[in-house]
Amino acid sequence: MIAIRRIFISQLLCLLTWQLSAQSQQTDLLIIGGGASGTTAGIQAARMGVKVTILEETAWLGGMLTAAGVSAIDGNNALPSGLWGEFREQLYQHYGGPKAVATGWVSNTLFEPSVGNRILQQLAAREKQLQVLFNTSWTSIQKINGRWQVNFIRNKRRGTIEAPLVIDATELGDVMAATHTGYRTGMDSRLETGEAVAPLKANDYIQVLTYVATLKDYGAGADKTIPRPAGYDPGIFRCCCANDDPYSGNGGGKMNCDHMMQYGKLPNHKYMINWPGCGNDYPLNVIEMTREARTKALQQAKLHTLRYLYYLQTELGYKHLGLADDEYPTADKLPMIPYYREARRLKGIATLGFNHVAHPFDQPEAYYRTGIAVGDYPIDHHQEKDPAVPKIDFSKAKVPSYNIPLGSLIPATTDDLIVAEKSISVTNIVNGATRLQPVVLQLGQAAGALAAISLQQKIPPRQVAVRQVQQALLKAGVYLMPYIDVPKEHPHFDAIQRIGATGILRGTGIPYTWANQTWFYPQRPISEYEFTQGLLSYYPATRKLAPTGQDLTPAFLLKALQAAGATVTTDQLATAWQQLQLSTPLRNDQPLNREMAAVLTDHFLHPFDIPVSFTGAIQP
Repeated sequence: MIAIRRIFISQLLCLLTWQLSAQSQQTDLLIIGGGASGTTAGIQAARMGVKVTILEETAWLGGMLTAAGVSAIDGNNALPSGLWGEFREQLYQHYGGPKAVATGWVSNTLFEPSVGNRILQQLAAREKQLQVLFNTSWTSIQKINGRWQVNFIRNKRRGTIEAPLVIDATELGDVMAATHTGYRTGMDSRLETGEAVAPLKANDYIQVLTYVATLKDYGAGADKTIPRPAGYDPGIFRCCCANDDPYSGNGGGKMNCDHMMQYGKLPNHKYMINWPGCGNDYPLNVIEMTREARTKALQQAKLHTLRYLYYLQTELGYKHLGLADDEYPTADKLPMIPYYREARRLKGIATLGFNHVAHPFDQPEAYYRTGIAVGDYPIDHHQEKDPAVPKIDFSKAKVPSYNIPLGSLIPATTDDLIVAEKSISVTNIVNGATRLQPVVLQLGQAAGALAAISLQQKIPPRQVAVRQVQQALLKAGVYLMPYIDVPKEHPHFDAIQRIGATGILRGTGIPYTWANQTWFYPQRPISEYEFTQGLLSYYPATRKLAPTGQDLTPAFLLKALQAAGATVTTDQLATAWQQLQLSTPLRNDQPLNREMAAVLTDHFLHPFDIPVSFTGAIQP
C-alpha cells in the first residue's frame, strides 16, 4: 500500500511539474516557421499593428537564404520589391554597395549566411509587436472554439500558444498536412492544368534537394581536407567540370573548374557549394516523413555533400578550401537545414499555372489584377539526377516576368489559415519559378499584410478585399506588377502600378535569359483606340466614343474621362497636370505618353478602387 502511494505521489508530482513548466501564451497572429516567408510575414504584420509570434526550430531567421546556406539570390535584381529590397539595401550597407556583393557569377547579390541572419534578426527586433521563439518545435495543432491551439517544445519545456489566425511558413507545408488542408505534391497532369509542357500523367516526383556547404579559403598553404567520407566514389563527380587547361579545348563541353568554383563565391573569401548535375544535388523526397525520419534520411544528403567536398579537395586540388568555421552554429559546420526546392502545394482559391504566367491577359482568370508579389526568374527544375522523372522541354516553357495572385495564399477549404513559403497554390511547373528567395520573401510580406487586415476587420482571409491588401503592400514598397522600367523611386510608381493592376494599360512581357522582363514603356505614345479599349472593361459607356489610331491627346482624354463618368473640365485637367508634375507643359493637341495617360486616369477615375474578386473579375 505504501509503495502504491509513493507511485501515485510521484506521478502527481510529475504532472504538477509538467503543468508548471508548460508555457501558455496568446497572440493575434501565429506564424509557424521563421524562414524567408515567416520572417517577412511577421515583420509586415507587426508593422501594421498586429501582435505576432513566430515559432522557429533553429536559432536563425531566414530559412533557405540563411539557415540552408543558399546565400546567392536568384532573380529580381531589377525588382527590389518590398522587404526583399529592404534586405538587399541592408546588405549593401554592410558590405559597401552593390559591387561588394556581386562576387560570384550566378547572382548579383551574394552574402555570408550569418550576415543575412543577423540582418533579418535586426529587422525583426525593431518591431515591438513581434516575438520570435527560437529553438522551438511545434508538435501539434488543432482548432478549439474557433481558435488555433498549437503545442510546442522549447528548450525541452512544453508550451501551448493560441491564436485566431495561423500562417504556415514551414519549409514543406507541414501545417497544411496537420490541419487536413488540401494540397498537391509532385508533377501535375497536363490534362488537369492545361499546361502543354507538363507530363501526360501526374506523378509523385519532386525537385531534388541540396545540402549546401559554405566553404572558406584558409590560405594557399592550408590543408583542410576532410576525412574520406564513407561510400566515396570520385566517378560520380567527374562530370561536374573539366579539369583541363581551359585553353586546350579538351574540356568536352564541360565548364572549367576554376570558373565553376566562382559560381557561388561570397564576400570575405567564402564559397557557396550548391552545384547542380554532377555536384551536390541529391534526389530525396522527405515531404511525408516524420521529423525523426527526415533527420535520418537527410544524413545521406549531408554525406553526399561531404563526398563532393572531398572530391573538390583531393581530385581538383582545392584543399585550402574547408568548411567555414565561423558561419553555422552546428557541430558539423554544415547548415541547419537543407535547401528544399519543392514542398506540398496548397489547393487554394486561386492556382497559378504556366498559361497564366506565359499569357496573363488571355486566360479566363485575370489573376494579374490580384498580384501581390513579382518574379523574373525562369522556370527552372532540378531533376536531372533521376532518369525515371518525365523530361520537360524547358525550351518551350519560357515566360516573361510575372506576378502571383493573392488567392494562391488562401486555402480553398480551411478557414483562418494562410499559406506562404514554397507551399502556395501553384502548379509543379510554375513552382520552378516561384520557389526563389526574393519571391518567397515577398510572399511572406503579402501573407503578413493579408493576416493583419483579416484580424483588424475580424473577417476570414477569404473575405478580405484584394485591393486593400494590394494598397497596404504598395505603401510598403511592394511591386504589384513587374515593370522593370518604372522603379520604386519613380514619382508615379504607385499610380502606374495601380493602373497596371487594372489592366487598363498593359505591360509587354519578354522572356529573356535568366532575368525575364515586363516593360511598361512610360514614354511611349498611346493611341486613342488603345486607351479606349483599355477603359471598356471598367467603363462600358466609353463604347460610344469613336477612337482613331491617332496619338491620344488631352482633348480626347477629356472626352474619354467624361464618358467614363468623371465630372472633369478642361481647367481641372490643367490644374491636375500641374499638381501631378507631368513632365511637359500641357497643350490641348499634344500627344500623351503612357505615363501621362496612366497617371491622369488614376487621378480622375480611380479604377483601382473598384473591387475585384480573387479571380480578378471586376465587381460592381
